[in-house]
Amino acid sequence: MIDLLVPTTAQGLLWAVMALGVYITYRVLDVADLTVEGSFPLGAAVAASMLAAGFGPIPSFIGAAVAGMLAGVVTAILHTKMKIPALLAGILTMIALYSVNLRVMGKANLSLLGTDTTFTIIRNMFGLNSAHTTLVVGVLATVLVAVFMYWFFGTEIGAAIRATGFNQQMIRAQGVNTDVTIMLGLLISNALVAISGALVAQSNGFADVGMGTGTIVIGLASVIIGEVLFGTRSFKNCIISVILGSVVYRIVIAAVLQMGMPPNDLKLFTSILVA
Repeated sequence: MIDLLVPTTAQGLLWAVMALGVYITYRVLDVADLTVEGSFPLGAAVAASMLAAGFGPIPSFIGAAVAGMLAGVVTAILHTKMKIPALLAGILTMIALYSVNLRVMGKANLSLLGTDTTFTIIRNMFGLNSAHTTLVVGVLATVLVAVFMYWFFGTEIGAAIRATGFNQQMIRAQGVNTDVTIMLGLLISNALVAISGALVAQSNGFADVGMGTGTIVIGLASVIIGEVLFGTRSFKNCIISVILGSVVYRIVIAAVLQMGMPPNDLKLFTSILVA
């Protein structure tokens, strides 16, 4: 059981970064953002391409985050300036990003075998096995992102973003430009999703153009499971709940696979779970 728990928890933590990005749009901004399905593989594609080209892990994460930010900004412009509904704006960006991801990688699948990644560097540095390496990277990533989110959304601009999701008319009456706050929210959300994509790609050893399929449902599952099981008493509690929700979701998936569920039915199971 422990042999299953460690790698499952580690994977849950890598995906928790994506779930936190989904939480920003879904709960903080109150926007259903489907850009996630394109920005997740975008982060993976950019990071994998940069690593394969000889850039180190840190530049590849920065590149993935910037790419995710640009994807979020495109959706925000479509929504705020062109008055396209948020759901449709996200779908348009997601579809466009499929072609962008193919352009970035040059092919549908890019292998990272034999390439130095964050995981191989930490594994060699500390002499850990694969599961423990993923766990260490996952803990570091989620702690850094959680601390950043808690600090940022406690600032004046962060509070304005939260207020925009709660009541746009009220915050607009206070003199805040809601177009800017929506853009910032989508920018940060998709940057986190892209970073998660970069982490998952390095963990798996490859980036694939189709790896974003179902990402939004996985993110929503993590958010909803976390809120139901661990509560939403404060913003800090919400952040912790989403992280734990992602881990619990992965454990549930691992458990049903152990019980004999065909892997092909996982997407169906996830949809039913969220519903």
